Amino acid sequence: MSLSAERAPLSRLRLAGRVLVLALLVAGIVAVWLNRAALEPNAIRATIESHSAIAPLVFLLLHIVASLLFVPRTLMGLVAGGVFDFWWGLVWAATGSVLGAVAGFLIARYVNSGMIDLESLPKLGPMLQRAEAGGWRAVTMLRLIPVIPHSFTNYALGLTRLSLGGYALGSLLGQLPMTVAYVSFGAAGGRAATGSQDWLLPAIVGAVALAASILLPHWRKAR
Repeated sequence: MSLSAERAPLSRLRLAGRVLVLALLVAGIVAVWLNRAALEPNAIRATIESHSAIAPLVFLLLHIVASLLFVPRTLMGLVAGGVFDFWWGLVWAATGSVLGAVAGFLIARYVNSGMIDLESLPKLGPMLQRAEAGGWRAVTMLRLIPVIPHSFTNYALGLTRLSLGGYALGSLLGQLPMTVAYVSFGAAGGRAATGSQDWLLPAIVGAVALAASILLPHWRKAR
């Protein structure tokens, strides 16, 4: 048997695996869209709090799934602040954001596996090539642009040859201002709901972080 004949079943298996992963993602996105009315912070919070012994783990798993299925990352930040308050909420929200980003990045790299040439993408390709050349700094700047969906960026950057370490570092730094903002708002809401009087400070921190996340891209562009 020739070497090419031996490799044929393996190639078909890999192709089937990529198609299966892609089909599962599409099915998940459709399911989320059809049940989007159920995606509200109190429902997610109740799910996490019902598993109090492993609440951080449940939150991280939900965050990863949310990142893969185009659920807004801001929603998970609000939930993190409401469930874990500010500091631990920030830890788990930042960790979940990076894990979700890495998961989407690796899935896109696995499904693509060199099939898509960036030069064949008329508008997206040049941007991804610049990100590839710029490394973690370029990823950071892309993450600071609030209008670009988190999940879309994960999958798009998975088409590049960016190193995993540089991608993860850039994602962490670029996502941090918005993460701080929404965790702070979630913590303020959680404290206010329990009648606590110290909700104002996290609300102020959230407003400052949100303003920074909006102004930083403009400052960088001006430079």
